[in-house]
Amino acid sequence: MVSLPLSSALLWTTLFLTSKVTAVELDLNSFESLENATSLVAYGLMDYYTGDQYGKTVGMFSDPYYWWEAGGAWGCILDYWYYMDNDTYNDKFMAAMMHQTGDNDDYIPLNQSTTEGNDDQAFWGIAAMTAAERNFTNPPEDSPQWLYLAQAVFNTMALRWDADTCGGGLRWQIFVWNSGYDYKNSVSNGALFHLAARLARYTGNSSYTDWAEKVYDWMWDVNVISHGDYMFVYDGVSVNNCSAVTPYQWTYNQGLLLAGCAYLYNSTGNDTWHQRTLKLLNSSSVFFNNSILYEAACQPRDTCNTDQRSFKAYFSRFLGVTAQLVPESRNQIMHWINASAVGAAQSCSGGTDGHTCGTNWFYDGWDGKYGLGEQMAALEILVNTRALDKPAPYTAQDGGSSQGDGAAGTEAHATNLNPLNITAGSRAAAGIITAVIGISIVACALWLVF
Repeated sequence: MVSLPLSSALLWTTLFLTSKVTAVELDLNSFESLENATSLVAYGLMDYYTGDQYGKTVGMFSDPYYWWEAGGAWGCILDYWYYMDNDTYNDKFMAAMMHQTGDNDDYIPLNQSTTEGNDDQAFWGIAAMTAAERNFTNPPEDSPQWLYLAQAVFNTMALRWDADTCGGGLRWQIFVWNSGYDYKNSVSNGALFHLAARLARYTGNSSYTDWAEKVYDWMWDVNVISHGDYMFVYDGVSVNNCSAVTPYQWTYNQGLLLAGCAYLYNSTGNDTWHQRTLKLLNSSSVFFNNSILYEAACQPRDTCNTDQRSFKAYFSRFLGVTAQLVPESRNQIMHWINASAVGAAQSCSGGTDGHTCGTNWFYDGWDGKYGLGEQMAALEILVNTRALDKPAPYTAQDGGSSQGDGAAGTEAHATNLNPLNITAGSRAAAGIITAVIGISIVACALWLVF
């Protein structure tokens, strides 16, 4: 997508109608066709990147895209490199991933440390885990390595496990002052489960398997994983009423559990994880319309917000890796991926460049929607048409070279291990200090005037 002022939907539509439109062309039987298509879509994705601009933060994308989605976007760029053998953006990926690690190498950078949630941190950790599994170029020796970063994210998240409410689980937010601290959502817990499953497979350490089972069992017990013929993953529960499940179904929650079970089956051979994988996969049909992927909870009513328009990207990624790990899943998954890729390609026919991607992949052409999430989703579904042309994720036993530390992130840093407990006395003291500082500022100002 070309860089244009995003002043209004009317302006964008006018530009679209007055421009020559040439959609992304896709022939699934031609690698050259896929190369050309993904190159255009990846270029459109990176058009939202601002980290190279003067005064901007390395690793971040333009407003209104939050820090967590930046982590998701770099995961898409990593998949683009891996599946398409294209290293165009590798240096930017390395710079972004290293710049955002934070002082404690756990993806809680100072500029995000009071606002990020558990799910936000997790998506950067997932990108680091993917880099380890794909043998992406290791960081310099004096920098934290990919495996270390993923372990640090997992460990700091696990230390926030809250057994005092709902019998366990992670809260959505890390800090008590953030909206959502009283909610235990599936994406935070699903991401912890997902990371545990991948670390178990990569390292061979059974303690990660134990953690994966613990998180899965808690999600099952509070019914955010449904118990019927279909295995749906619902949004979460409030700590004020742990039995009241919020019933929204999002693709990325389903994908986190699906791929996590696939990793565990692949590493343990346990049929329980095998059956869970296949049941989650079968239940994923709710997200397909004539085999084309869509965000069922919001897309039909055109209510998907900025974050939700990126969810299909992660689900596409998790579908691809599930196909790599579980042979019985391949026919169904690749049918869905290929049909959706064709739909996504024809949606990438908007904007003044003629290949800006939309949200609706079964709409005839571009639907007028655009953004980082749309580019991410289209790129992931396109590159994952090659899921079976690449080997399954590496492990430390079969070629994975990244080095880690099982204790990564467990140093006692007040900013990242546990939620801060703010008492009434602390609030009162903070108010007094604020008042004193305010009076001092006014006094200084008066002194300067008189």
